[in-house]
Amino acid sequence: MATDRDTVLEAAVGVLSRRPTAHLDEIARAAGISRATLHRLFPGREALIREVGLLGLRRFAAALDTADVEEGDAEAALRRLVDASVPDAMLCAFLAGENQLYDVDDINDLWELQIARLHALFLRGQQQGVFRIELSAAWLSEAFFDLVAGVGWSIQDGRLAPRDAAFSLAELFLGGALRRPGAPSPAPTTHSTSDRSTSDCRPDTDKP
Repeated sequence: MATDRDTVLEAAVGVLSRRPTAHLDEIARAAGISRATLHRLFPGREALIREVGLLGLRRFAAALDTADVEEGDAEAALRRLVDASVPDAMLCAFLAGENQLYDVDDINDLWELQIARLHALFLRGQQQGVFRIELSAAWLSEAFFDLVAGVGWSIQDGRLAPRDAAFSLAELFLGGALRRPGAPSPAPTTHSTSDRSTSDCRPDTDKP
């Protein structure tokens, strides 16, 4: 029976997200295949890491699509995104810890596209009066992605039960991001001067 590439990549991310220097033998064991089979699928370590990164970005893009983040009330859209992204939180954790991936043009281009969609969601939420305006949309985007990554690490280490992950993520993030009652309502804007460009809004390398 043919080995499923995505299954191997998911096994690899479980190892690499915590031990970036793990040997290929360890990754092969985690995937339940021989090193020779791993090498036939991915000719070298750099190729394997690149493919894990691409898988993570494709899954995050699919979560944004599933959540329909461009439509409707921004808080509801964000809650949909929480539900859609938590199942692949470990892949987000890998992306947050592998900034060298963004030296690869196709990976960097795909990241820029997805983070721009997240950034636009928070800008829309600020214009709707949903999210706090004193926190830049760029920072909210980065903080949200890093919290999804933190969920991945916490589940892997047994600090967070998978069934509690979506609730914990939504409550923690929205507890800080939602606009407070009585806060002033500024005129809607299409951008904030305090926002960084989306090219600067990449995952932090620090892990919890």
